[in-house]
Amino acid sequence: MNELNGRKVAILVEWGFEEVELLEPRKALDQAGAKTVVVSLQKDRVKAWNHTEWGQGVDVDLPLEQARAGEFDALLLPGGVMNPDRLRMNEKAVELVKAFFAAGKPVAAICHGPWLLAEADVLRGHTVTSYPSIKTDLRNAGARWVNQEVVVDNGLVTSRKPDDIPAFNRKMIEEFAEGIQRPQAQRAEAFAER
Repeated sequence: MNELNGRKVAILVEWGFEEVELLEPRKALDQAGAKTVVVSLQKDRVKAWNHTEWGQGVDVDLPLEQARAGEFDALLLPGGVMNPDRLRMNEKAVELVKAFFAAGKPVAAICHGPWLLAEADVLRGHTVTSYPSIKTDLRNAGARWVNQEVVVDNGLVTSRKPDDIPAFNRKMIEEFAEGIQRPQAQRAEAFAER
């Protein structure tokens, strides 16, 4: 189970990420041989949200200001309501997401995580899923939203909620193992020219 040996995955989070949506996918990535790197606006630790209360803290491996898409093979965006809401208001976070898409690198986002993709304007033409409360935002960003446990569209993996994590992890590992997605990069270039 070393499909991701040598692959480096950025996990972009801010205060209030849903605990299980970082810990479980990270564990699956690590077990598949990836090197996972927690990237955050915070410098040392970032605190999780666990359903209805604060969860555990997670060490930050790399401050966002030092993160470059070119140093990574893939990007994971955990959900939680506070986490993507804070990230989408940060220009560096939005630019980092855009850079992954422009390079055609695979991206996985769960729950409210796709909110950041909407802000980065990288969803046009993609089929996605998410936590149902943000489906209108994703549609308004040009995506086709469907209610499925996991959706894969040219290197973009999305899921709805913590119950979907097993399916999300399987597809995320498959897509991260495939690497660069040319159609995604070309789609990003086409939309960037508009």
